[in-house]
Amino acid sequence: MDFSPQITTLAEYLVGEFDNQQQALEQPAWYVHLRLWQRPVPLFTEDSITLFAEQASVVNINQPYRPRILRLRERDYIEDYIEIEYYMFKDITQVRGAGRNPEKLGQITPEDIKFLPNCTLKVATDFISSDNYRFITSPVTETPCSFDYQGNNYQVFLGFEVTKSELKTYDKGIDPITGKGIWGALMGAYQFRKLPNN
Repeated sequence: MDFSPQITTLAEYLVGEFDNQQQALEQPAWYVHLRLWQRPVPLFTEDSITLFAEQASVVNINQPYRPRILRLRERDYIEDYIEIEYYMFKDITQVRGAGRNPEKLGQITPEDIKFLPNCTLKVATDFISSDNYRFITSPVTETPCSFDYQGNNYQVFLGFEVTKSELKTYDKGIDPITGKGIWGALMGAYQFRKLPNN
C-alpha cells in the first residue's frame, strides 16, 4: 500500500531508541531516567504501519515493561487523517525485551494481541518546513482508555507529541475512582531524545 508522506514521516520519527537522561538529571524528583524502544513490526501491512513499543528504567534496563502495539492508520473518509490504535499482548512474556532484541518481533501474530477499545488517538499534523512536521495526538473519544489485565481493571491516558528531534509522552495511569493520575507524566510530559544511530 502507498502511504502519505505524513504517515511515513510520523513512523520515521517514532521508530528508534529514546532516552530522557537530560530531563531526569534536571528533575530527578519527578522523572525517572527511562529508555524507550519503538520498533517496526510486520503486522497489518496491508493498510497500516505498525510499531512495537516497550520501555525500562535505566537502573533496571533488563526489566522492561509496558509492551504494546501501535497501529498507524490513514482513514479514507477524511483527507490526511491519521489514527493510532493501541493493542495489548495477551502474554507479555513472549515479547519482553524485544525492544533491545527486535529479532523477537518477527514471531508476533495478530492472535497474540488484543485491540483496546477507546484507546485510539487521532493525529494532528503541523507542517513546519519542507519534510519537517510536528505531530500531536489526542483521544478519539472522551471515554477513558481502559483494559483488564490479570483480573484488574486499568485506566490510562495516552498521548504524545513528536518532531524530528524530540518525543514528548503524556501517558499516565488514572485512578478510576478519583480520576486523578497515579503514575507516569504527572508533572508534565516525559521528554525523550532519539539516540544516535536510531
